[in-house]
Amino acid sequence: MKEVDLFFGPQHPGITGNFSVRVKIDGDTVVKAQAIPGFLHRGFEKLMEMRHWMQGPPLICRICVPDADHSETGYSMAVERLAGIEVPERGKYIRALTLEMSRLSAYLFYFAGYGGSIGLYTIAQWAIGDRDYLLDLYEELTGARVYHIFNFPGGPRWDTPEGFEDRVDKVMDYLEKRLKEYDKLYFNNMVFLKRSQDVAVMKKSYAEKMEVTGPNARATGWAIDVRKDDPYAAYPDLDFELITQDEGDSYARVMQRRLEFQQSIDLVRQITKKLRSMPRGNVRLIPNALHWKIPRGEAYAAVESSKGELGYYVVSDGGISPYRMQVRGPSISHGVQVYEEMIVGQRLADVAALMFSLDVCPPDIDR
Repeated sequence: MKEVDLFFGPQHPGITGNFSVRVKIDGDTVVKAQAIPGFLHRGFEKLMEMRHWMQGPPLICRICVPDADHSETGYSMAVERLAGIEVPERGKYIRALTLEMSRLSAYLFYFAGYGGSIGLYTIAQWAIGDRDYLLDLYEELTGARVYHIFNFPGGPRWDTPEGFEDRVDKVMDYLEKRLKEYDKLYFNNMVFLKRSQDVAVMKKSYAEKMEVTGPNARATGWAIDVRKDDPYAAYPDLDFELITQDEGDSYARVMQRRLEFQQSIDLVRQITKKLRSMPRGNVRLIPNALHWKIPRGEAYAAVESSKGELGYYVVSDGGISPYRMQVRGPSISHGVQVYEEMIVGQRLADVAALMFSLDVCPPDIDR
């Protein structure tokens, strides 16, 4: 058959966000793919160099909208290392709480997106609806539902409201119960199994070569996680083991996140239990925001976002703004280099499903 060029995106519903992929197909088989980014938020790193140190979080939370808290925290940690600031213990636990809630929220978004890409629209409706309960908690804690702008250099903006930990635990109980229904509807569904097992298999050696991180790497059996390899916030005190799988296919990537979803619920419960036993009030150490000068130097800080390792390299010349900023996001590797190679030989129907299985965040590429 004649080879045909098809465009997925930037408005196509089967692609993640304002992103575009040009595929060449022979019959029903993809023979070539080209990722075409550049349709979304751009220039964040340069914009950061034009703003004071404390004006960074409102910008960088847009680098990955569904998982904004990890960007805020990664940047804040790099600045704290430059300034020699140690966040109070309670502030570390609140920071970890927002990060695990963000992971849960992002995974629900992921379940919805992958489900929709293979025609299971009920799970998409369920997951997006259940995510709203987490957004309700964020709204109570930060005053915002999507861009929280809550984690700053020096610690979170303020303490948790009275009784907040109890309300968080109620949502965790609901999500844990809901997960059993997800298993029946989605994870044990024959459509999901047929469309994901043995599809786009990624070997551990390939993941290492292509610098794949996060759940995509752990789904190949590669046990890497910044929370364990370079602990931050409250993670050194939390009890959890890395979850890995060996298959490396789309099924393993989805199930990796399903298992980590349960793990994040357990981590949130550990955090809320600890917060109840700690004295309230001391959560941040922040100087005068408009006149704060950071000593000369450079620092790199990484966090384990829902997509993988998210790192911030910051250089200071001793002034009131970053001299240089560079973000190390996981989506350039996953959404461009890996995707362009792995989609070759797959069926046309898997173009969107593979993109969602890799959990790509387009603004992380366009930044």
